[in-house]
Amino acid sequence: MRLVVVGHTEYVRFGRVQRLPEAGEVLHAADAFSEPSGAGAGTAAVLARLAGSAIFFTALGDDDVADAATGRLAELGVRVSAVRRESMTRQAVALSDAAGERTIVTLGDRHEPRGDDPLPWHELEGADGVYFAAGDERAYALARRCRLLVSTPRARAAITNCQDPPDVVVFSEADRFETNAMRSAQNHPQVIVQTNGARGGSWQTASGGRGAYAAAAPRGPIRDTYGCGDTFAAALTYALARALALEAALDEAAVQAAACLTWRGPYPPSASHLAVAIGQGSVPTS
Repeated sequence: MRLVVVGHTEYVRFGRVQRLPEAGEVLHAADAFSEPSGAGAGTAAVLARLAGSAIFFTALGDDDVADAATGRLAELGVRVSAVRRESMTRQAVALSDAAGERTIVTLGDRHEPRGDDPLPWHELEGADGVYFAAGDERAYALARRCRLLVSTPRARAAITNCQDPPDVVVFSEADRFETNAMRSAQNHPQVIVQTNGARGGSWQTASGGRGAYAAAAPRGPIRDTYGCGDTFAAALTYALARALALEAALDEAAVQAAACLTWRGPYPPSASHLAVAIGQGSVPTS
């Protein structure tokens, strides 16, 4: 199975605080560590964990941070195809409070792959599943040649003025940017999935079908909400690429997202940690 992510990378510094600081206040963050993540890199790492491998098309800065991100993603099973821009790699700070809720501040511009970048775009043609997180219109057109395309509305090229929309768009009801982007979409995909955290979420199809799915219960204490949305999107992409029916795929994605809640950061605590089993099926999504 060939699974590909097209998107951006953020090198994230994580820390835990009892509460977020008030204006002018200085707090100490404990349990600090760093990981490459974001909707592109994070989704690629999850797909690699679930499927055994994943390809990641991205753009990075020309610095040591890019080298660190690429090396770590390789450890996580991701084959990175990246171009370098003459600027810093985007970084971020993510603080999790006592309840596990995360707050993120990004540093630097988001580098998106462009269709004229010297990347092996031919690998997208006929791919079993592609998650499109960021890229220009040409990159989107190249990604659209796959069998199944899932996207976030943050990838503007995927929902603005495109004649051939994604098969599936996943977005968060709590994210104002994503909900506004969906309202302004020129063409709607075959399936729209709207997530709502612990309340589960809903879906609708272009043919008029509607439904809801329930959130899965975490198998342990909630430690960190960072990466749950990316984990859900990646698991949904993987399940649909394996021809699970939509409702079954949503249930599997919810289980994976719930598992992420119990981890420190977006990835399992060790390389030997086994993924929660993804169900297999042969019922098509349409």
